[in-house]
Amino acid sequence: MITEQDITTVIGSTAIDSDGDKIGTVSEVYLDDQSGRPEWATVKTGMFGSKETFIPLADAQLSGGSLSFPYDKTMVKDAPKIEAEGHLSPAEESELYRYYGIAEGTADDHGTRTDTTTTTGTAGISDDSTLTGTRNEAGTLGRDTSGPITDDAMTRSEERLSVGTEAVETGRARLRKHVVTEQVTRTVPVTHEEVRIEREPITEANAGDALDGPTLSEEEHEVTLHAERPVVAKETVPVERVRLGTETVTEQQQVAAEVAHEEIEQVTDDTRRS
Repeated sequence: MITEQDITTVIGSTAIDSDGDKIGTVSEVYLDDQSGRPEWATVKTGMFGSKETFIPLADAQLSGGSLSFPYDKTMVKDAPKIEAEGHLSPAEESELYRYYGIAEGTADDHGTRTDTTTTTGTAGISDDSTLTGTRNEAGTLGRDTSGPITDDAMTRSEERLSVGTEAVETGRARLRKHVVTEQVTRTVPVTHEEVRIEREPITEANAGDALDGPTLSEEEHEVTLHAERPVVAKETVPVERVRLGTETVTEQQQVAAEVAHEEIEQVTDDTRRS
């Protein structure tokens, strides 16, 4: 059971569900206006803790820096969306009781009532608390208007911006092969035969060949001419291997978000007597 003495430990602790998974961080504790006992906790869930969800403290167990609840994460995230504005109305409490299956009138302190619940940690505790006078270490007499279980100091809180990253799919790349035809020109040497007339004088060496045959006659001599022609042949050969790969490139991006903080100022009442 969570008591008033546990409040400072509960606020800021890690909320754990029934399966041992982290739900979020406890932000505030809401107290019963009449008994002053801790009754509800708000837990920051969602990305960067952008949402606050109410969870009953009746069966919560505090261990070290963790606060365990008998509910799973999905149930908590789907709980009624009620703004954490420092105070719960009876209607809002009844809606939360119904959702978490807590029968009003059967639990320890959850009987049917018309009182409401107020937060502590970042706001006041009870609107109907008895005002008592206390002295601080310097001996100054002061009066705590926040509730019966606060000390003589006020806690100032602020939001801190936590920035993380997540991997998302940004696109896909494919390799596609297709055939491209191009004109290729090559120069190749070729030979051919040409006819030429060769004349030689009559000598003693060829006189016999020259005088062989009739003295005067008609004749024809013929030679076959040859030439080379270019011949084109094609063959397919592998030239390279291509595959897809990825590399990680790191770049700097700026993230902007609004954060809130509390400020404390002195207010002096004018009590002059005439």
